[in-house]
Amino acid sequence: MKRVATSTLISLAFLAACGGDGTTFDGTTNPPPPAASFDVDSGNAMVVTGTAFEAVVMSGDLAGLAGSTGLTLDAGGNFAKPAFGAEMGSALDRFLQKVPLGPDVYDCLVTGTVTFSAEIVDPLVLAAGMLSEDDTFLAEYANCDDGAGEIIDGTIDMTVNAFAGNVLNLAYDMTMAMNVTDFQVTTATDVLTSNGDVTATLNTLSAPAVSASISGNAMTMDTNSTSDTLSSYSSAQTLDAGVSPSPYTMGASGTLDSSRLTGVITYSTPVTFQGFGANYPHTGELFIEGENSSARLVVDNEVDVHIDIDLDGDGSVDETIVTTWAELEGM
Repeated sequence: MKRVATSTLISLAFLAACGGDGTTFDGTTNPPPPAASFDVDSGNAMVVTGTAFEAVVMSGDLAGLAGSTGLTLDAGGNFAKPAFGAEMGSALDRFLQKVPLGPDVYDCLVTGTVTFSAEIVDPLVLAAGMLSEDDTFLAEYANCDDGAGEIIDGTIDMTVNAFAGNVLNLAYDMTMAMNVTDFQVTTATDVLTSNGDVTATLNTLSAPAVSASISGNAMTMDTNSTSDTLSSYSSAQTLDAGVSPSPYTMGASGTLDSSRLTGVITYSTPVTFQGFGANYPHTGELFIEGENSSARLVVDNEVDVHIDIDLDGDGSVDETIVTTWAELEGM
């Protein structure tokens, strides 16, 4: 379940494009997500469950893109945990200070460029650190290397749906819709390419307690060795960084088509994951549906989990696999 780190992705801005209602950014309509297409059994349950949990993490990463908060990070293995970014608002602040209208081209710290442009409803509102509904921003990265160990290439366009608060004060409740087109992050070990849509809402008005939620029609993420597509997906996270260790919650649902699986599954969290700091969740459930079967990941504690398998879809547990978070991560 190895995947490219997304620390640079997290530091950019809201990743989104439409409201998850089947209508894309350009007004067209997506077909419904595919139905589950293979059965879960004792032979594949570990891989299926581990891959489904990573889908929850991936959607959480999309929430972490919002407003450069770094709401997620890789810790405790490759499973992302919510975290409170010290650079909150930096990406939006960059827009506020460097994008009157554009397009303006800026050199990245090491190599490459980034081009910013915007269409602003009220420039005076923007100058005061606030955004207006229907403000739009476009960021075009051309092999941009800011010295963080990642090279960024591709395009993100953003439209403000709602905004309250002030970016300069790092306190706001904001919803943005965005499209990601061939957005590529290259590290020393992997390349992550993203294409799709998501609508994200980030609330920092009670910081250091923050919350983020996302929804979208489809998002495809390709690495050197895997391809994963989330359809009709959503995710929600909370984090209270004012407490140590910081408590977090994480829930998600959607449809997953992964190259690591023989078909399509659907997933949901009937019991929201909860944890502290960089630890794995200590409670929560993840329900995965196959064609005529299902698996339920039940968290026992920060180390141990078990998987209840329903082989024939009758609602009863036919087999149970006792395992650990670490073993799931290695699938």
